[in-house]
Amino acid sequence: MFAGLQPLLSRLPTPNPYTNDRKYTLQAFQTFERRLQKSNPTLRYNELLPLAYTSFAESLSLPTPPSSEATYFGSLIGQWPAFPDTVAALQSLKKHYKLVILSNIDNNSIAATLSGPLKGVDFDAVYTAQNIGSYKPDLKNFKYLVEGVEKDLGVIKAEILHTAQALMHDHEPAKIMGLRSAWIDREEEEDLLEEVREKVEFTWRFRTMGEMSEEVEKEFRGL
Repeated sequence: MFAGLQPLLSRLPTPNPYTNDRKYTLQAFQTFERRLQKSNPTLRYNELLPLAYTSFAESLSLPTPPSSEATYFGSLIGQWPAFPDTVAALQSLKKHYKLVILSNIDNNSIAATLSGPLKGVDFDAVYTAQNIGSYKPDLKNFKYLVEGVEKDLGVIKAEILHTAQALMHDHEPAKIMGLRSAWIDREEEEDLLEEVREKVEFTWRFRTMGEMSEEVEKEFRGL
């Protein structure tokens, strides 16, 4: 996403707080993304991102970008790379668990992700915001997950381990739903955790999916 925002960022005068600060920039951009997800819950993600792109440009006092540029930004989702450890970690976890995606990405984009960056990982089910009609952190998405895995896979709520990086989008609703969860804290977000500590209740915390899969292997080997 940060790479996709470069056409906008390159138009900013220097110095500015965005060009070289990925975390700061994405937090600013996602303000518009979340606002649109809440106000347009049935809008597909690849159609929502161009609107967020345009709104972000306006917030930076930049000229409205061409519609073709905004649309291209929304088309890049399926090319977003997986973290280096993700595919191998998921392949390892698949030996012991069913793998289910609960995604805010639209169907076409998640299909491109599965055949591209996540190629080689066998998922048992994929549930998207497009099919559900709302975006995480809406509890509707998590109810859909719970009901879906029981119907489709014979997995009951108590057997779900909701694994995610996003505290607000995933771990806060997971606590409300009474789901066990594992936090993948790739950004070492201790400050953010302090802000929401009362709203989350993850059971495990790992720095990467690779670290999680290693710990799972140790447990299954009895180490």
